[in-house]
Amino acid sequence: MSEVPGAASLTHVLGRLEVVGRRVGAAVEWRRSSDPDPADRFRGLHISPAQVEALLAGAPPPVPPSPEAAALLEQIEAEADAAEADGADLRLRRMARTFDLGELEVELLLIALAPDLDSRFERLYGYLHDDVSRRRASTGLWLELCGVEPASAAAWRALAAGAPLVEGRLVVVEEPDRPFLTRALRVPDRVSAFLLGADAPDGAVRELVYDCPSGPDLAGLAERLARAIDGGARLAYVRERAGTAAGPLAAAALRMAGLEVLPLDLRRVRQDEDLTALAALCAREARLLGAGVLAGPLDALGTRDASAIRTIAELPTPVVLYGSANWDPLWSRQVPYRCDAEPPAPEERERLWAAELDGQVASLVDPAAVTRPFRLTGDQVRRAARAARLQAAAADRAVSAEDLRAGARAQNAAGLERLAVRIQPAVGFADLILPEDVLESLTELIVRARHRELVLGRWAMGGASSRRRGLTSLFAGASGTGKTMAAEVLAGEMGLDLYVVDLASVVDKYVGETEKNLDRIFAEAESVNGVLLFDEADALFGKRSDVSDAHDRYANVEVAYLLQRMELFEGIAILATNLRSNLDEAFARRLDLLIDFPEPEEEDRLRLWQRCLGTAAPRDEDLDLEFLARAFKVSGGNIRNIVVAAAYAAAEDGSPISMGHLVRATMREYRKLGRMVVESEFGRYYTLVR
Repeated sequence: MSEVPGAASLTHVLGRLEVVGRRVGAAVEWRRSSDPDPADRFRGLHISPAQVEALLAGAPPPVPPSPEAAALLEQIEAEADAAEADGADLRLRRMARTFDLGELEVELLLIALAPDLDSRFERLYGYLHDDVSRRRASTGLWLELCGVEPASAAAWRALAAGAPLVEGRLVVVEEPDRPFLTRALRVPDRVSAFLLGADAPDGAVRELVYDCPSGPDLAGLAERLARAIDGGARLAYVRERAGTAAGPLAAAALRMAGLEVLPLDLRRVRQDEDLTALAALCAREARLLGAGVLAGPLDALGTRDASAIRTIAELPTPVVLYGSANWDPLWSRQVPYRCDAEPPAPEERERLWAAELDGQVASLVDPAAVTRPFRLTGDQVRRAARAARLQAAAADRAVSAEDLRAGARAQNAAGLERLAVRIQPAVGFADLILPEDVLESLTELIVRARHRELVLGRWAMGGASSRRRGLTSLFAGASGTGKTMAAEVLAGEMGLDLYVVDLASVVDKYVGETEKNLDRIFAEAESVNGVLLFDEADALFGKRSDVSDAHDRYANVEVAYLLQRMELFEGIAILATNLRSNLDEAFARRLDLLIDFPEPEEEDRLRLWQRCLGTAAPRDEDLDLEFLARAFKVSGGNIRNIVVAAAYAAAEDGSPISMGHLVRATMREYRKLGRMVVESEFGRYYTLVR
């Protein structure tokens, strides 16, 4: 029968504790033989006159060394040497090497650990302390058992701030208000559990740890990062951008460098958390496991100052940080190795989809083509595929294109929903009634969204110096001509969600706050797969003017900021405006497409009347839709308002929708628009207005 893994390590720890037991036994025997008042029934509760005399006579003689303990220690260490030569991992020795502990410090650790593993030590320590309530080892007792002079500086060095035992959180010195020699020593439960063979992290660390598999080595980045770590780099920083994932890349690099990985999700750190204490626990965990720390995204630390990041960046173990911002030298006194994460190539995504779906997709459905508008990382592809499989399994069918899109949309973070209204598209091209050239322009926009990574990325058609990776379009036209619906159709055709920016949450009366709100919107929009719609865009993107007062200057600053931010935006944005002439001319160069939405002509108005009336509502046979389309030159939005108002009136009358309902609703819509209701326009139906 083979030996249980870790048995040699546990045997080594228990053997060393047996050595501690021999030393404690020798100390007890020595104490009993030199006790000035051995018959005292209240020992530990008071100080007898005989004990006072002994104290005045001078320091008690030191405990003589125990030959039995020394011989046992030599035997145990010889067996440990042989076990390590056979390939055994002895955790106590590994901890001593990792944390740079000397033999005296190892003895301290074991003496402090003993009461947690054997309750006999509690009572024996109480006896040696001459105080039954003090059941943990003290600094003085440790020195006594190790035969070290109490006045020696060894104890102060071993337990000073920055010493390996203290800095590594292997031993906690309690009761700091007591004299140094009587302060209690405690080994944290996580350290005790590690020595006994357990690898579950400390509770506070467990809250941050997540599963981070290694990702593919895109463009050899992981290999270069691994070489940097092997070459002595203690700190590295990987910058992310939309569609990239630094975590799997860094995890692969750390494993290539021969390290385990301790991945920490900084989004789970509470705002009131003591980051210094948390970082120390993470460092201890990483060193116990022989792991490098992978922490990010740094953006999640929000408003914390640079010192908060420094506590993580300067841990005594290899650290890889990641985030979307450029590296700030204030984050660490060390110089990091820096690199940028790369998005997976289309063929890599295609391979991932095929591997994750494992043939469960419906025939004629190409996962890579369906999800091409989505900028997904490798990990997001895995989760999206699983979400699609679950949705298909619930419906007892193969994975469909809609399952794939829903799974991809499910990877969107919820941060943008606090700044914009999320709309799941429910309309398609068949619902749009627009001129043919407008529909062609919308189709072109979809084509650009599908292939922008290929054209701008691999083909580099934007030029080597181009920073633009986003897609921006302007929808211009009168109110009700279908701009918002067209944006919803585009999002639906690409399988994306539509996020409508709420101007009330953006514009702020305080100087600089509007720009901050806009920056949050753009930053969140780049991290989700969606279409960003700025309705009534002229409120934000208006023309800059000559500066006549402070209001003009700050208004111009807002527009200038938007111009700059749009240049760097990597998502899909649509600006909708009723007043194209009010937009600043500098935006035109930054637009990929400018689409004019004209007022509908008679033919289109007829189709709008028919579409808005639908097929479910009851109608009178005498509805003259041709007359309505010819006589009333209104937009699609106005037609919808008229039809809905007429339907309410018909429901109240308990009758089908009639020309009377439609004409009276048209009259009310005219008045809303400030237009005259004249008999010549209403023709033979004018009498129905009254």
